Amino acid sequence: MAAVPDKKAFPEANVDKELNPGHNKRVEPDSTSSSIAASLANKEKEEAEKKKAGGEKKDSGDGLKTTVIISVIFAAIAGAAFGIAKKLREKQT
Repeated sequence: MAAVPDKKAFPEANVDKELNPGHNKRVEPDSTSSSIAASLANKEKEEAEKKKAGGEKKDSGDGLKTTVIISVIFAAIAGAAFGIAKKLREKQT
């Protein structure tokens, strides 16, 4: 004998709604995607607040980093200039 399907497990489909989606004027939001979108929005808001709070600390460290990099570049250029000058003096004598 064939098993009779349980009507609670498989609800009947609304044929008009499925075949004519343009006639459905009632919007039915998906609760799962809505909660995911809300959690993503909250996470983005928290990250933005962290960036604002951490921005002040980053500025002071960033200034020191820039100063060190410029100093190293200047020292390398000065060393190269002294090296070239020394080679030129050796060639003249």
